[in-house]
Amino acid sequence: MAEIHELSAVHLRDALRSGELSARQAAEHFLDRINAENPRLGAFITVTADQALTDAGLADDFHAQRSRTGENALPPLHGMPVAFKDLTDVAGVVTTHGSAALDHRPALSDGALAAILKAAGAISLGKTQVPEFGLTAYSENHIAPPSRNPHALSRSSGGSSGGSAAAVAAGLLPFAPGSDGGGSIRIPAAACGLVGLKPGRGLVPAGESAGDAAGLVVAGPLARSAADAALLLDALVSDTNGRAPGGSPAPGYLERASREPSKLRIGVSLDSPWQRIFPFTPDREALDALAAGVKLLEAAGHETMEAPVSYDNRYPDAFTTAWTAGVGSARIAPQREALLTPLTRTFRRRAQQRSASKLNESLAFLRQFQRDTAAQYAAWDLMLMPALAQTPRPVGWFTGTGHGDGYWPATEWGKDADGDYRRQCEFAPWSSMVNVCGLPAVSIPVHWTGGAPGSGLPMGIQLIGPMGSEALLLQVAAQLGF
Repeated sequence: MAEIHELSAVHLRDALRSGELSARQAAEHFLDRINAENPRLGAFITVTADQALTDAGLADDFHAQRSRTGENALPPLHGMPVAFKDLTDVAGVVTTHGSAALDHRPALSDGALAAILKAAGAISLGKTQVPEFGLTAYSENHIAPPSRNPHALSRSSGGSSGGSAAAVAAGLLPFAPGSDGGGSIRIPAAACGLVGLKPGRGLVPAGESAGDAAGLVVAGPLARSAADAALLLDALVSDTNGRAPGGSPAPGYLERASREPSKLRIGVSLDSPWQRIFPFTPDREALDALAAGVKLLEAAGHETMEAPVSYDNRYPDAFTTAWTAGVGSARIAPQREALLTPLTRTFRRRAQQRSASKLNESLAFLRQFQRDTAAQYAAWDLMLMPALAQTPRPVGWFTGTGHGDGYWPATEWGKDADGDYRRQCEFAPWSSMVNVCGLPAVSIPVHWTGGAPGSGLPMGIQLIGPMGSEALLLQVAAQLGF
C-alpha cells in the first residue's frame, strides 16, 4: 500500500470501511505528519490529538461491533480525518476567529458544519489557520504564524480557507471543508493546486458567517481531485439530494462525478466588476492558465468562445458594504479594538458609521446585480475565467510587511487597509460576484509555472455554472484529469 497520506480520499475511505486500515492508524499517521510539517507550514492553529485518537478508537470499536453482528452499515466518512477552519465551533475546542481581540474560550457545542461531518463519521484533528474573521484572501493574523504555500514556503496559501488548503496540499489531511463568502474556497484552492468547489446558495445546510445579510457564505470541499471533492460534498449535503423517480435515493455527487458530461458551450471572459475602480492586468501566468484550460476543454469536445460580460460599476461599493456588515456588529470590547488588524478595524469603523438604509440599498442593488449577471451568463452552459489574476503572493505582500519570516503583532502590521483591500481585489477579481449571484463554481489547477505538474507555482481556472450544476462542474474537472 502507498503511504496513507498518498491515498486519495476515496481510496482511504474504502480502506477504512474494509478494515484494511483502522481509524486510529489513519489519525496517528496524519497527526504525525502535522507534528512534523506544521511548524514550517502554519496550516493549523490548534491540534486536538488526544480527542482525535479517542474518537478514532470509538470509531474502530463501532466498526468491530458491526463486523461481529454482520451489519455492514457505517457512516459515509467513517474514520476519515478532517479539520475545521478556526471560524467553525467544535465542542470543547477554542474558536479564535483568527483574532487577538476576542476572548479565546472553548466552544460549548459543535457548529452546524462540524456537527454534519462528525455525524458522517469524520474525525476532527484540529482547527486551521484563517485571517481575522475570515475577511481576507490571505491567511495571516496576529495570533499565530501565517499559513504558507506547500509549493513555495515564501508564498501565501490564500484565504480565508488558507490553512485548510495548505493542509490538504501538503498531505496533512485527505480533504477538508472550507467556506466561501467572496472566494475563500476557490482562492486558496487555486493558490495551492487543489480542486475547490463553491456550491450554489442553499445546497449545503451549514454556512460560516453570522450577519451574512446578502447570503454570500457557503461551505464546500477542498480536495486533490474532483472525486475526493464529490465524496466530501455528499457528506455535506447529507440527505438533501432528494430521491430519484420511483422513490430510490438519487445518485450522489461521487457517482455523478464519474460520468462524462455532455458537450458544452463555454463562454470565456476576463471581465470583472472590479476593473473600473481597480484597473488591473492579469499576469502572463494567469493567461497561460486560461489558455491551458481552453485547450483541455476543447480537446474534451467542448466549444469555447469569447463572452463579454457587462457589470454595473456600483458593484464594488455595494459588495464591500454587504461583506463588511458582519464585522461591524461583532461583539468586541472597546478596550480590545486596538488588537484588531488595521483592515478589520478600518472596515469595522466604516460599517458602524453606515446607516441601515445604506446597507438595505446595497442589498437591493446586489439582488438586481444577481439577476442581471445570471441572465448574461445564461447564454452559455458554463463561464470560464482564470481563478486568480496573479501567482500566489508572497507572505506579507497584502499587508505591506514585505517579509515572510514570522507573524506580526499589531504594532508591526502594515497600516494601509485600503491598499491591502485593493491588492486583494486585483489578485482575485473574478471571485466575489459568484457569491453575490449564489452560483456554483469550481477552481481547477490546470497549469504550473514550471511547465509540469508539481513544478513551480500552481495556477488555475474557474468554471461557473447555473444553479444546480455542482455535479456538472465536478464532471468537467474529472474529465480534464483532476
